Amino acid sequence: MPLRFTTPLLLLALFVGVGVAGLVLFPNSAQVGDPKVIKIVSSLPRSGSARGQTDTIVKGIKLALHEVNYQLELKHPSTGETKTYRLEYLDLDDATAAAGQWTIEQEIANANLARSDPDVMAYIGTYNSGAAKVSMPILNRANIFMISPANTAPALTKPGWGERHEPGCYRPNNGKVNYARVVPTDDVQGAVSAFWAKELNAKQVYILDDNEVYGKGIADLFHKTCDEIGIKVLGQESIDFKQQEFGALMQKIKGMNPDLIYFGGTTQTKAGQLFKDMISVGMRCPMMAPDGCYEKAMIDSVGKDAFEKAPFYVTFGGLPVEELKTERGLQFRENYTNLYGEEPKEAYAAYGYECGLVVIEAIRKAGMKDRDAIREAGLTIRDFAGTAGTWSFDANGDTDSRVMSGNTVKDGEFKFVKKLELK
Repeated sequence: MPLRFTTPLLLLALFVGVGVAGLVLFPNSAQVGDPKVIKIVSSLPRSGSARGQTDTIVKGIKLALHEVNYQLELKHPSTGETKTYRLEYLDLDDATAAAGQWTIEQEIANANLARSDPDVMAYIGTYNSGAAKVSMPILNRANIFMISPANTAPALTKPGWGERHEPGCYRPNNGKVNYARVVPTDDVQGAVSAFWAKELNAKQVYILDDNEVYGKGIADLFHKTCDEIGIKVLGQESIDFKQQEFGALMQKIKGMNPDLIYFGGTTQTKAGQLFKDMISVGMRCPMMAPDGCYEKAMIDSVGKDAFEKAPFYVTFGGLPVEELKTERGLQFRENYTNLYGEEPKEAYAAYGYECGLVVIEAIRKAGMKDRDAIREAGLTIRDFAGTAGTWSFDANGDTDSRVMSGNTVKDGEFKFVKKLELK
């Protein structure tokens, strides 16, 4: 999911050069927590255009907790003592109504709130990769297990994919890893997108990006793979997503006669406007975009009739709900519908649920209310029966799942086209 921030070097200044920015907001407390309560926090944009997506993520998390009746019986691994804990869930917003999206200040506040509450044992988030960059060092120092349903920026976990200080700058606690995610990263998605474009008979493409780390990063990976597999790249340029329209840009691209336009960006960084302007200048080639556009808000921003004029393709690091055919996937769909009276409307609902399941499993494995024990137990999860298949965390906290899907829009809804695999 999208990343909005300047550079990791600025982050180092925030979290190292000035003494871990924001920690003074919630100084360490001597208070003792409730011995019968374990709290789980999520930090997601609950205001703004991502609200529709995060509503279903939160419902997925709550479903996982509902399935264990919001309580766990734990057997201490050393003493054998058995205790029952009540699970409490805090749904925090890292966005503001004024900004309409996540903000640095709000994510810092959420991370510090979790850090300073002795009952908080896990932090589900973030939705935006840039927000993760803000909270990861704070939570790392506190040994809090952090798991994301949506972050896809490789540099959060993988050396060599970002600035030279990444990902070490997110692990100030002696290099301990505390962060994990349940979705494949953009290095997989960018490459898979190019292979899919070739299957769609695209021989020459034009690439746009939003000049954000998520959008430009995935566009660059798409470009790199196109070069490797013989797709001609007619050009790549970054847009200013604060512009209201892009008619002149699309008119220029039309003259180059591309077989496909790829946009590395999100609904919030004008994917819908680009698609509308492509249609308005008479272009009928497909547009392809990554998972940052795989939300109902994208369809709403364009209007369903426009998608009848040209194909729109979107990749997603997983499978849509109707394609979750594993035992756990079918269970999720049935239980979600029974609890909420509707089927999951957004793709990331299943990954909110999966994060909830992982947190529950980590607490069970730890057998005690202890942040470091739960962190370690979570990161050593292997052969986990997930909604889309069985997977394990690697040493960096990344899932080894490579399940991805290609989707399009028909009749005002996203429709599954095919399962995508990295070749």
